[in-house]
Amino acid sequence: MDILTDPGLICFNEEAAGIFSDNGADVQPIIALAPPGWKVRIPARLVNSALESAPKTVTLGARNPDNALFMDGDEPRVYFISGSECNIWLEPSFEKFVSKQDSTREIRVPSFHTRRGTVNDLCNSARVFEQLDTVDGIIRNVNIQDDDITADNKDVNKYFACLNNSTKHVMAGLTKGDQLDNVINMAEIIAGGETALRKNPIISFITCLVKSPLQFVDDTTATYLKIARRGMPVVVSSSPQAGTTAPPSEAGILAQINAEVLAGITLGQLVNPGTPVLYGTVPVRARMDTLGDSYGAVETSQYNVDCSQLARYYHLPNYSTAGVSDAKIPSHQSAVERIFSDILVTLSGPQYLHCAFGLLDCNSTFSLLQAVIDDAHFRMLRWFLQQPEITDEDIEKATGHIRAVSETPQKLYIKYVRKLLRSGGISPLYPFEGADMADDAFCLAHQRTEELLTQPVNHIDNEVTDRLYNEIPGLLHRLKGYKGEI
Repeated sequence: MDILTDPGLICFNEEAAGIFSDNGADVQPIIALAPPGWKVRIPARLVNSALESAPKTVTLGARNPDNALFMDGDEPRVYFISGSECNIWLEPSFEKFVSKQDSTREIRVPSFHTRRGTVNDLCNSARVFEQLDTVDGIIRNVNIQDDDITADNKDVNKYFACLNNSTKHVMAGLTKGDQLDNVINMAEIIAGGETALRKNPIISFITCLVKSPLQFVDDTTATYLKIARRGMPVVVSSSPQAGTTAPPSEAGILAQINAEVLAGITLGQLVNPGTPVLYGTVPVRARMDTLGDSYGAVETSQYNVDCSQLARYYHLPNYSTAGVSDAKIPSHQSAVERIFSDILVTLSGPQYLHCAFGLLDCNSTFSLLQAVIDDAHFRMLRWFLQQPEITDEDIEKATGHIRAVSETPQKLYIKYVRKLLRSGGISPLYPFEGADMADDAFCLAHQRTEELLTQPVNHIDNEVTDRLYNEIPGLLHRLKGYKGEI
């Protein structure tokens, strides 16, 4: 609260500055600033009022209603969500190598090649995410950069590519705010109308309206205001970097990111009280060598754990981040950094956890191979986190087994294991375990990826698709019949 009044924020969006001023904030023009800006000091009463009107529960719907996400700000139930938009697509290829010491010994080793992401990549990603049980929802993961993609048609095509290839919830940011109506109209047609979309919001939006430190960005703020007025679920996200755009101390970056997110939430509630918002946090630490982001740093996980606690203090669902790595390719480094982060942040209980499935090189690169490996790790984490059920009957049965086995010459519990195996009561083996002394994890994960891409897809039905192409401008016709390619 102190930060929001002193120094306050610099606002580059005239409409937002006017909204704050009309509601009693101290707003003063900054004469020497170009482009024009306003100093906005937000009193505590506006923030507290916004926290009262912001919903404490938020539902993110899905094309298949069974995949809807129900988030309660007081309940640390964690949904695992795919990674965010990357410019670079990482493609693996495998070569055979023969040992010089033993010519009968061969291994397959991956090499990785980078290229620009395409809309077909986004379709294939959505198809794989649909098949991965640990992925509860989709954040578009590929920046589509095809020659026929423009700023005017990018938004409708990235949403359509995801919605047409998955029945799970889809979240993305907007490239252009004036495409909001087209995207929402698309969602209404798919959901069955405006009322149906309100009840089952199959899409949502990410907005980073505050640029750290403490600045309202003009265009993103304008987009956020439009989303809030439409009453669609929206993430108010901030991503300060400790050491450059935020204080280097844990207390400093947490105080700043909290002020930035609360400022955004306050603006949305002033425009449309009751707008469903997620308290969005992506704090990172600066690398000490390049001053770039270091997602693999221990502090980055600490900050995200802290933010989960802040969101719960305000009783708001939390959009948090885990599992991003500084490594450029799938490797031991990426495995260690990802698993460390995933376990710690998941245990803190954020409701909507951007798990960075497949993301590498500080969010700049996406690998389907890595995403499939991540799924195996999240299966283990989900097993670990499941609530134990121990009843009096279970205790009585267990003590009975102990007494019975203690009387046998073998002293083994083998006869009791079969039932657990059949019922799924024992965790499965690591799915990419190699034979003998071979490390075949990458090869087996690649095979699994190819298998997933051959699975049937529950596309939007033809009648609805035809209506979309008749009513929504900018949809690529080649996507209408896209059946996937490996």
